[in-house]
Amino acid sequence: MKLGTLAVAIMLCSGTLLHAQQNSQVPETPSTLPPAAPAPQQSLRVPGSLTLPGLLQGVTPGQGSSTSGDEDAGAQTSQPGAPPATPSTPTAAPTSQTKSDILPPEQPAAGLGSSTAAYTLRTRVNFVLVPVIVKDSKGHLVPGLTWRDFRVFEDGVQQQLTFFTVDPFPLSVAFVIDQSLPSDTMKKVNDALGALQGAFTPYDEISVYTYASHVNQATAFTGAQSQRLTAVLSRIQSPGRDMQVPGGYGPMSEGPVLNGHTIDPNVTPMHNGSYIPIIPHEIHTLNDAILEAANGLAQRGKGRRRIIYVISDGKEHGSTASYKEVIRYLLTNQIAVYGTLVGDSATPVLGFLDKFHLPLLGVDNILPKYTTASGGQLDAELSRNGIERSFSRIAEEVRTEYTLGYNSHRSVFDSRFRKIEVQVLRPNLTVVSKQGYYPTASSMH
Repeated sequence: MKLGTLAVAIMLCSGTLLHAQQNSQVPETPSTLPPAAPAPQQSLRVPGSLTLPGLLQGVTPGQGSSTSGDEDAGAQTSQPGAPPATPSTPTAAPTSQTKSDILPPEQPAAGLGSSTAAYTLRTRVNFVLVPVIVKDSKGHLVPGLTWRDFRVFEDGVQQQLTFFTVDPFPLSVAFVIDQSLPSDTMKKVNDALGALQGAFTPYDEISVYTYASHVNQATAFTGAQSQRLTAVLSRIQSPGRDMQVPGGYGPMSEGPVLNGHTIDPNVTPMHNGSYIPIIPHEIHTLNDAILEAANGLAQRGKGRRRIIYVISDGKEHGSTASYKEVIRYLLTNQIAVYGTLVGDSATPVLGFLDKFHLPLLGVDNILPKYTTASGGQLDAELSRNGIERSFSRIAEEVRTEYTLGYNSHRSVFDSRFRKIEVQVLRPNLTVVSKQGYYPTASSMH
């Protein structure tokens, strides 16, 4: 009897000890308390690669680096049943430091003004667009190139392309017509103007300027297929000018003469007793015409290609603006000059000589300088049909341009000229692009 009682007591003690050990491993939550909130390590845990520390590769602004593996290790070493550990100061950045990735602007020292603070501007405004035309050895346009075929250098430093497209841009074209041409050449130009609108699309817009001794705007920008443009092109037709041949004869050709000698040498220029014929100065305000057209183009949207199309013999004399002033304005506002060269300047021999300023040959042809510097193209045509074909040919070249873009490595506050060179990594190809640009904050995209 005593042995049985002892055995029962031992069994009861063993059950009590086993029950106590199980309770110590899995504590029972009192039913009277509300459910406990999940620990921070367990509530909607975001993968470490998608959190701010993960995106920053474990670098917390102002506190060095920490990895998500350290957080997981800390969660695993916590004691069972213990309350969630509060993150220590080195692993959790305060709210004010979490937002410190947006750096505050630098304040200039007292008395220095805002000029020094301007150089801390961190906005990327140095994006440069470069339209490019590529031709083969026969002068045909080359399609199908990709961005891998191009290399762009600015001041000798290769730039990384950040933009590339072959899509055509809508055109804003300022059409400039020389009305100081000889009458026979002017008639060919007038007859060819009817084909101008057919070279452009309804998405394009055209303004018209004429010039001789002064510049006149015939119409502001209007639709390329509009009836208004048709009426303007018909109305601006000019007879041109007659060729003036100097002569050394007539009752007043030599002024008063006494005993065979000229009394007043200021009236009739003489050299060693021989009469020197006076060649009248021809006025060709080409610089002023291009500058006024550029002023109108500079106001058009940056999403359009800005073109000045000149039909002229390219001669310049009597303008207020200089070539250097005009070309700087063109390159600053991303305007390219295209043209159809007519008259004597379109002939092979005289056209070549017109590119140089030679004595006794009158004014020189500067239109090739404009087209080369701005990245445009120039056709030389002598006939009416040739002038008409040049309209469509040049419009096609503008629409098949490759457009390259990059972020310049130079500061936007450096306003000096920047030289651009575009190379194509294929043999026997010719690249046509602007030679450079002048940066300004307003001209950048």
